[in-house]
Amino acid sequence: MSDHAEHGHDEGPHSTFKGYMTGFILSVILTAIPFWIVMAKVFDKSSTTALVVLAFAVVQIIVHMIYFLHMNTKAEGGWSMLALVFTLVLVVITLSGSIWVMYHLNNNMMPMSTHDMKNMP
Repeated sequence: MSDHAEHGHDEGPHSTFKGYMTGFILSVILTAIPFWIVMAKVFDKSSTTALVVLAFAVVQIIVHMIYFLHMNTKAEGGWSMLALVFTLVLVVITLSGSIWVMYHLNNNMMPMSTHDMKNMP
């Protein structure tokens, strides 16, 4: 046999129709619930609504990674999960650093009000 025939497609987990349908139904539910929460104005505070919608978004990302991207700790010897963790760490560092810089620039670089300018020596 040639070398090409020896390379099977057993390198990663493959899903079944049932797995794809489970992921699809969960995705639809995880989209419909936040849509209903926003449209029905379930929460009085918009910050609470935003946090709940973000929580549903995180759960939906996890559903997509498991059911559609087939990510788990065993895929590719665990390297895909390690790459995901590394990426998440970099994203958190980048976002938190950007927010920190923008917050301090906003506080330190904003022009003074007319009241503050009148009180200057």
